[in-house]
Amino acid sequence: MSETEELSAHLRTVAVEAALAVSPDLRTAFRGRMDVEFKRDEHDPVTEHDRRAEERIRHALLGKVPDSTVIGEEGGRRDGGGRISWYVDPIDGTANFAHGLAFFCTAIGAVLDGRPVAAAVVDPIAGHVFSADLTGAWLGERPLVSAGTTQEGRALLITGFPNSRELAAGDPESPVRFAGLVSRYGTVRRTGSAALTLAHVAAGWCDAALGTTVNAWDVCAAQLLVGQAGGTYVPFGGDPGWDQPCYLAHTRDLEPTALREFTAWYTNRAASGANG
Repeated sequence: MSETEELSAHLRTVAVEAALAVSPDLRTAFRGRMDVEFKRDEHDPVTEHDRRAEERIRHALLGKVPDSTVIGEEGGRRDGGGRISWYVDPIDGTANFAHGLAFFCTAIGAVLDGRPVAAAVVDPIAGHVFSADLTGAWLGERPLVSAGTTQEGRALLITGFPNSRELAAGDPESPVRFAGLVSRYGTVRRTGSAALTLAHVAAGWCDAALGTTVNAWDVCAAQLLVGQAGGTYVPFGGDPGWDQPCYLAHTRDLEPTALREFTAWYTNRAASGANG
């Protein structure tokens, strides 16, 4: 094992421990009374549990890797210098969490020299602990294999497209494109947590995933899971790099023709808008 791989394995252990540390509190709070606030709009909720979990995770990460930077959804950036940056979403799927829908997770990804190298995605309700480093990906202690059907007509696609802001933009093509995905995939679902959705792609429980308005903390950990499990993760819609606002992901077996067509359309639309 190389020095970089050893470091990534250490960072994976740190990430898993930090994510698991907040799981008991999230399980206790789930389906209980809680105050919900909103950030950008009513589609973007936050609770006191998001903020509390992120603060606890930040302390745990900096306690183990003090010369690192933590970028969190709720607490912003805490710059500690060094080559390592952590991207933290304490509750990815806050709307689900607040409403009592058991599809949310804690996601922590580590980036070394601009590259995701370690990941933890923990589903506190199901008890699933997904993790990855530069040597592989696991569900608990079992290696993850991103495998499934070869045909889109029999595949399960999870997507958040189109969301409320995209619909508000008024492009008549958006609902048409969504209808096309519904007609060409065997099953289409909207689950509300990008990180947990991508973890399911890594496990082969979901064949494909499409996101068009995500943040770095939503996908940092989960994209490493997909890639290290043998699946495909393609970022698009922004400047080159892993943290683009859109993604296409699928298992190693699927031929995602409809999703590639969607990606081309979405990218061309964005370019036309920028040029216009």
